[in-house]
Amino acid sequence: MPYETVIWEQSGAVGRLTLNRPESLNAWTPQFGLELRTIIERDAADESVRAVLLTGAGRGFSSGADLKAGFEPDEDGLPNLRHELNDIYHPIIAGIRRLEKPVVAAVNGPAAGIGCSLALACDLIMAAESSFFGLAFVNVGLMPDGGSTALVPPSVGKARAFQMALLGERVTAPQALEWGLVNWVYPDERLMDEAEALVGRLAAGPTRSYASSKRALNQFIYGDLDAQLKLEAELQHALGRTKDFIEGAVAFVEKRAPAFIGG
Repeated sequence: MPYETVIWEQSGAVGRLTLNRPESLNAWTPQFGLELRTIIERDAADESVRAVLLTGAGRGFSSGADLKAGFEPDEDGLPNLRHELNDIYHPIIAGIRRLEKPVVAAVNGPAAGIGCSLALACDLIMAAESSFFGLAFVNVGLMPDGGSTALVPPSVGKARAFQMALLGERVTAPQALEWGLVNWVYPDERLMDEAEALVGRLAAGPTRSYASSKRALNQFIYGDLDAQLKLEAELQHALGRTKDFIEGAVAFVEKRAPAFIGG
């Protein structure tokens, strides 16, 4: 099946998934989300695929939701974030966690907002030296979603999780390594070679062992991930209907500082 916003390639037992909206730093749209979900649930889940590599085309991994494209409106004309998260975006995150095979992220630039969530949902994370991570939701009056409230705290602890969520600051690749967000940091020019070597090694490994380890670690670390994703969707849906979010989104598009009023 051809895809327009993502690329799926398979060679041998290795599946390669490339986010492919480079003109927007691979920002998420509903079409992008639906295609990505299809790949995770169908192509990557195929038994012939023993390991998956996820990266971004162009200069970045993913800059998060495409605010310029906007969101699907609800009946009252306000953004229906509940639908987009429950039906499109969050099944991608849950799907990666449930894949019975290793998923490696090669983060080759900005990983912000739900782009950051996507990277952190992977089992092993490799980052280029120039890359950075950020829960930038707060900068437009939203909160972390894409499972970030479950994925981040076990890696960085309470203090840094709140710092990332409330300040929305960039976390550089070396800092992400120090904090435990990623496994390795490589010079930009070496990232993909290292990633290919790792995913090839995993594809040749004991897949049933990997699947069992992943299932047990998921249960202990994340508990009821589905409930957390549902909570994020409900809270985010409410925030998407606030004046602060509307101001934050407009300010982002206009490239100016937002004037939040707390409403």
